[in-house]
Amino acid sequence: MILVTGGAGFIGSNFVLDWLEQTQEAVINLDALTYAGNLENLASLQHDPRHVFVRGDICDRALVDRLLAEHRPRAVVHFAAESHVDRSIHGPGAFMRTNIEGTYTLLEGVRAHWATLDSGDKAAFRFHHVSTDEVYGSLGATDPAFTESHPYEPNSPYSASKAASDHLVRAWHHTYGLPVVTTNCSNNYGPFHFPEKLIPLMIVNALAGKPLPIYGDGQNVRDWLYVRDHASAIRAVLAGGRLGETYNIGGWNEKTNLEIVHTLCDLLDELKPDPAGSYRRLITYVKDRPGHDRRYAIDARKVERELGWRPAETFETGVRKTVQWYLDHADWVAHVQSGSYRDWVEQNYAERQAG
Repeated sequence: MILVTGGAGFIGSNFVLDWLEQTQEAVINLDALTYAGNLENLASLQHDPRHVFVRGDICDRALVDRLLAEHRPRAVVHFAAESHVDRSIHGPGAFMRTNIEGTYTLLEGVRAHWATLDSGDKAAFRFHHVSTDEVYGSLGATDPAFTESHPYEPNSPYSASKAASDHLVRAWHHTYGLPVVTTNCSNNYGPFHFPEKLIPLMIVNALAGKPLPIYGDGQNVRDWLYVRDHASAIRAVLAGGRLGETYNIGGWNEKTNLEIVHTLCDLLDELKPDPAGSYRRLITYVKDRPGHDRRYAIDARKVERELGWRPAETFETGVRKTVQWYLDHADWVAHVQSGSYRDWVEQNYAERQAG
């Protein structure tokens, strides 16, 4: 079996669902169930004996040690992280604790466990650290895309905390020989995405007839990766990635934020038209966030060259599936839009007056 941290969050839950669809190998799922962790994402596994859920904190060393000793996983896939730039600007402390202290605690627990394995199990063991392209900083409009050798230049508390965790994982490999692999992904989208990020926020707001707030001029560029493609990439790297190596996982889909919002509005106009007119009427430009990186772009040729992985979805096919999923799962959206979510939206956007 494998141990997955953060497996009730957006990317983690999609990975767990994909893993159990594609393999017969059991999953121990450790998640603290903070605001973005949601057991409803895993409702289809409620009676599946291959999925064992444990509510807990990766900073709890005793719990980490107990799970490793009890279940003796052959691999750890580490998703657990605070992951939203705007939240990191308002409250960086949680990001330092989870992303840095939590990764350190997990590495030390795994190192102690790994040392107890026999030579065969020791050689087969893997620690897969899931990270982000944001550690590389920002690109100019004509700069080449991020490769795995690009220098780290994080510009937000979130990306700085993830960069620190990447460095810890690298150091534990080089110092202690821990068998690690790291993946740095571009912006994910798809089912179960908490509606604070761009794509789900725009879908949810549009359906509610609320403004669609776009930071600055809307020309910030991101590479977009369908979340199930990300899950398949992680399976490929876990199975065949070289120890100590980093693999960039991207969707080959560079889009401006404004392009994304226009696409979402047009899909909603087609799939659920609003009698009041096109959803584009709701677009509102608001004050940019501090330190907003202008462009990210992922060069994912290494993972294709070494492991034969490429995304199966184009942006057009993936975003249509995503919009349809939100239309089909209004109950899920309603449940995650709790009081704490509404308080967060009010805190983040009230200070950004329309431009």
